[in-house]
Parts: sequence; structure tokens; C-alpha cells
Amino acid sequence: MSDYAKPIPTPSEDSRPYWEATRNHELKLQQCRVCKAFRFPPAEVCSECTSDAYDWNPVSGKGRVFSFVIYHRAYHPGFQGEIPYVVGVIELDEGPRMLSNVVGCKPEEVRCDMPVEVTFEDITDEMSLPKFQPA
Repeated sequence: MSDYAKPIPTPSEDSRPYWEATRNHELKLQQCRVCKAFRFPPAEVCSECTSDAYDWNPVSGKGRVFSFVIYHRAYHPGFQGEIPYVVGVIELDEGPRMLSNVVGCKPEEVRCDMPVEVTFEDITDEMSLPKFQPA
């Protein structure tokens, strides 16, 4: 894993529980204690009811491709060997949308509304990235 050449996320204090969960191959998001809405990315207040009370709870990791692009050019040298690759907006069954890679299929097979599920790529001993594959 030490040969990982792409940018590595730097967790903030707000996002640390998210990254700790992904390291354990779990997908956890903030969930409002008042209205029960899940949110992503992490935020201080709920965008639905403005409550600042929340917990980090597991989500199913299942969703659908909301939108996507296929990259045919490497904008960072670490991606050069992966061209073409797919970056998608994934709408989770619980509601929030996440930006991630769609893996496990050819880029030309990706479609909007395609069912997907989370998978994890261990990039260092301390960091795993959630990605999505066809369900």
C-alpha cells in the first residue's frame, strides 16, 4: 500500500468519524437526532431542520448512480494508469449523495440509475476509500 501515488484525504475534526468507519470498511454518516435525516458531507447543523444534534450511524452502502463522468485524461499523475475511469455522484438509499469512483465494470457500462453498492479500497494502513460497484 505504500506505493499509492494519488492524493490522500486529510480528515478534519468534523469528518474524522467518517474516515475511521471507512478504515473499518463501514459506511457511517451523520444522522440528525431530531428529524432522522442522514447528511453528507459532515456538517454542524442539519440542512432539513437546522438541529445541531446528531449521531454517526451506519448506512446500507446501497444506492444508484445519479450522474457520472468518464475521465479520459489524467489531471494528476497518480491516475495515469487508470484512464479511462468513472467519477459518479451516488445517491444512497438513505438520501444523501456522495462523489466517488464507480469500479468493477467497464466505464461504458455505467448508466444513470444503475444500482450500486459500496466497496472499499485500502490505500494505506490508516486510510480506506469508499468506492461503488454494480450491485
